Amino acid sequence: MDSKAKILGHGAHPILIVFPLGLLATAAIFDVMHLITDNGQWALVAYWMIAAGLIGGVAAALFGFIDWLAIPTGTRAKSVGLWHGAGNAIVMVMFLLSWWLRRGNETRNFEPETLALALSFGGVVLALVTGWLGGELVERLGVSIHDGAHLDAPSSLSGRPASASNK
Repeated sequence: MDSKAKILGHGAHPILIVFPLGLLATAAIFDVMHLITDNGQWALVAYWMIAAGLIGGVAAALFGFIDWLAIPTGTRAKSVGLWHGAGNAIVMVMFLLSWWLRRGNETRNFEPETLALALSFGGVVLALVTGWLGGELVERLGVSIHDGAHLDAPSSLSGRPASASNK
């Protein structure tokens, strides 16, 4: 099933998810660095990375929802996509709460309290699960895969269908 929302011939959702996933996971790593070093600069950077990751997550979610709507009802892909999307919505809420809880600590570089850290770390763990579900959608169920895709398919920028030969 081909993606419905595209950027230069490729599904927009798979392109955009790298930003929130990378930013939010790296924010959690920076939280660990803050705990290890007690350097508030790590917490400050984590705070802003969470903010950027949340913005990117909203953009990725919009295109993911468009693709999910196009999946036929009653299929395993529709169910897996629902779990994937709902799980990622929970990840976003967890990071939003983590970010919100840090806001009162501006004078201390937005240093996180225990609950903010737990939400951040829990969000990363849940994102691993939802990422696996996203992989299941693409690799196992063929969501966001061009019809006729094969190992020698022409470039998406060529204007030729994936089923065309590259030779």
